[in-house]
Amino acid sequence: MNFHAPLIIDIAGTTLSKVDRQRLKSPLVGGLILFARNWQNREQLSALCRDIKKVRKDLLICVDHEGGRVQRFKTDGFTHLPPMRALGEMWMAAQAGTTAAKKAGPLDATNAATACGYVLGAELRACGVDMSFTPVLDLDYGESGVIGDRAFARDPRVASLLAKSLMQGLLQSGMANCGKHFPGHGFVKADSHTEIPVDKRSLKAILADDAAPYRWLSHSLTSVMPAHVIYPKVDSRPAGFSSRWLNDILRGQLGFTGAIFSDDLSMEGARRLDGAVVSYTDAAVAALNAGCDLVLLCNQSVPNAVGGGLAVDELIAGLTEAQLKGRWTASDASELRRQALLPSTSAPEWDALMVQPAYMQAMDWVL
Repeated sequence: MNFHAPLIIDIAGTTLSKVDRQRLKSPLVGGLILFARNWQNREQLSALCRDIKKVRKDLLICVDHEGGRVQRFKTDGFTHLPPMRALGEMWMAAQAGTTAAKKAGPLDATNAATACGYVLGAELRACGVDMSFTPVLDLDYGESGVIGDRAFARDPRVASLLAKSLMQGLLQSGMANCGKHFPGHGFVKADSHTEIPVDKRSLKAILADDAAPYRWLSHSLTSVMPAHVIYPKVDSRPAGFSSRWLNDILRGQLGFTGAIFSDDLSMEGARRLDGAVVSYTDAAVAALNAGCDLVLLCNQSVPNAVGGGLAVDELIAGLTEAQLKGRWTASDASELRRQALLPSTSAPEWDALMVQPAYMQAMDWVL
């Protein structure tokens, strides 16, 4: 049997409970995602990350930390990063003279994006976090409330170049990246957390516009997260459960070779497949069989969640049983892609980071 740890789960509080440790020891668990509820201050976060690595060194510690309204840690010294739309607006502004203090125009915007990526990654890594699910590659059509100012721009060329600059900064900090939400969530109004969005455009239209950044960035992206959106002219299932989207188009046509994460399996957009409500296990199996390397289950460990955290245990047990019954097969290639997301260099501690010339220079560019 091949080894493959596809599950990314969460924890309830600011320290590891006995139940958390037991779950993290499962050979099917490959990492965890942190939320604001897991944060008190930098000292606590650093201690939590150290404890997680004591359970298993190879666990991937993730967070949604993009800037703007999606930033989990905002106090105790963490830089308030701008929403990505601010970088797009800087790009579109009239270019400032080289001696001007004002930063504006495409080249200043790419510099600022690299600085934001470096500060984002360096601050997280100084506290022990391995990666953030960023950048957002969705296009800003002005219609989607859930995407909104998280997107760089409407123009896929501008979005791609700003995202590539941000990813350069992440790379400088030693952090992997994750482009989301493939092939594009910006066109639909519905929020896949609570609804099942449907995008009725043709494959040709999507590839020419929303999905273009994935082709242009296929050699820079280390991971991708597909959208819980149905594109009925391509497949009846949401992109994250579609082999057509993940294997034929993302990997085959667009040339992507990195890791594919499912979006959160507890979102409404993941709970219905082919018109029927499915269990977390069935959703995970469907995502893995469609081409995902890793699957996320979020906000189910907290005591006030439906079932009081039992959903996580049920998923671990259900996926174990499904593997034994041959409903999904562990993949060495998927496991190698997961492990490739772990940082390969050590990170400076917070106080040392604060006085690094590269960090101080980057802070001059952060909006």
